[in-house]
Amino acid sequence: MTTRFEASLDFARGMDQHDHIHKLRNEFLIPAGETGELIYFCGNSLGLQPRKAREAIDQELRDWENLAIDGFVKAKNPWLNYQYQFCKPFSKIVGCQENEVTVMNTLTVNLHLMLLSFYQPAGQKYKILMESGAFPSDQYAVESQVRFYNFNPDDAIIEIGPREGEKILRNEDLISAIEENRNSLALVILGGINYYTGQILDMKNISETAKKADIAIGFDLAHAAGNILLNLHDWGADFAVWCSYKYLNGGPGSVGGVFIHEKHIKNLKVRRMGGWWGNDEKTRFEMKRGFIPKADASGWNISTAQVFNMAALKASLDIFERTSMPELRSKSIT
Repeated sequence: MTTRFEASLDFARGMDQHDHIHKLRNEFLIPAGETGELIYFCGNSLGLQPRKAREAIDQELRDWENLAIDGFVKAKNPWLNYQYQFCKPFSKIVGCQENEVTVMNTLTVNLHLMLLSFYQPAGQKYKILMESGAFPSDQYAVESQVRFYNFNPDDAIIEIGPREGEKILRNEDLISAIEENRNSLALVILGGINYYTGQILDMKNISETAKKADIAIGFDLAHAAGNILLNLHDWGADFAVWCSYKYLNGGPGSVGGVFIHEKHIKNLKVRRMGGWWGNDEKTRFEMKRGFIPKADASGWNISTAQVFNMAALKASLDIFERTSMPELRSKSIT
């Protein structure tokens, strides 16, 4: 039976009550205004605080208080392997294998690290394609990266935008731009969702086109992770980065997420910035020279896990584990 839509608050509330995940709303703290609970439309900038975030942080504080250094192995959530508890929920959120995802740093730091790994200009293939009007941090990161190789950004960066008089980018124009510049492009880096227009790009088609042309392909999923359905592994993207303080509700400055396709994670020839926490755990404490990266996405980890930063995110992802991205996406468009 089809429900006839009505533009009324009562209709919306009634529909919500027939949705079995509506109770998850109560797992978040919603600010109050002068007339009562606010209607919050800023989750695209900062998600709400999970009710259990304080408890999650307090747990780590208690373990630090009572265990000190032993917290790395004896804490309720041992700090030595703290980042691994995010692999399962994030693999579901971005559509990948658990060994293809890790958490570290913040969004733009991770973007720089991924560009160091996957932007490899050689000969005539030195240019980067991105959408015009990309979020400023993406623009700054790409511009500074091409300057590192002594390229002129005006020449090395190709920007593709909407047609005159239009507000969103046509997929056929983007695909044509990749194909027409295939001999000069070393990388395509795009936002999965345009932060300004809300346009969702056809990431599957884009990835396939880039790979056919032997061009590295990556995505900034700041406004996509936890918001729309993603299938990064099957799409064949080389990498993706995202923050976790928007739709993922990890709190201001929360740790960023990184996807690296499995075809790269065991390839020791893929360059990366080596670090203490990315070294093979079997040899980490031998303190020897020679970086040996772990054979999963955490081989890109550099520093010790940001435990207090990650604790609030874990509280949010525990809520995500009680539903699924198909359920959340269905609710968002119904």
